Amino acid sequence: MKVRKIPMRICLGCQEKKPKKELLRIVKTPDGILEFDPTSKKNGRGAYLCPDLECLKKVIKNNKLEKTFALKPSTEMLVELERRMNSS
Repeated sequence: MKVRKIPMRICLGCQEKKPKKELLRIVKTPDGILEFDPTSKKNGRGAYLCPDLECLKKVIKNNKLEKTFALKPSTEMLVELERRMNSS
């Protein structure tokens, strides 16, 4: 049987490579809006984040989302990410 390659992505917070399915995706849509992407299929530039509050805190503290997307994240999106991390 053929072994399938597992896509790996780097977390913005801890800079560790992890399987894509384990990470949360944040996407900048073609309209220039930052959104949380639960399906990982939305169009646009994406970045990944571990489902860990410590990684989210590092990203917020170091302005990683602003540097990556050249766009300030909305508080609603950050609250949504934090809620997702607390529920998992």
